[in-house]
Amino acid sequence: FEYSPDIRRAIYTTNAIEAMHRQIRKVTKTKGAFTSDQALLKLVYLTVKEISKKWTMPIRNWGLTMQQLHIKFGDRIKAFGNSF
Repeated sequence: FEYSPDIRRAIYTTNAIEAMHRQIRKVTKTKGAFTSDQALLKLVYLTVKEISKKWTMPIRNWGLTMQQLHIKFGDRIKAFGNSF
C-alpha cells in the first residue's frame, strides 16, 4: 500500500495478462499436436497479433500515474520518455 491507487491499478492488475493467456490457450488447446516448435511459435505470434488489435482502451489517469512514478523514482523513469 506504499503506492497511490492510480499506480497500484496500473502495476497490480493482471486482467489483461489473464485474458491474453486465455485467448492463446483457446487457440493452442484445439490443436492435437504441432509439427515443430516453430509451428507453435508461429501460431502464438499470429494469435497475439490478432489479440493486440483489440487493445484500444488507454490506461485511466496515465498522465497522473506517470507523474507520481516520476516523483517516486526520479531519473529511473526517464527511460520511458516524457509522456506527461
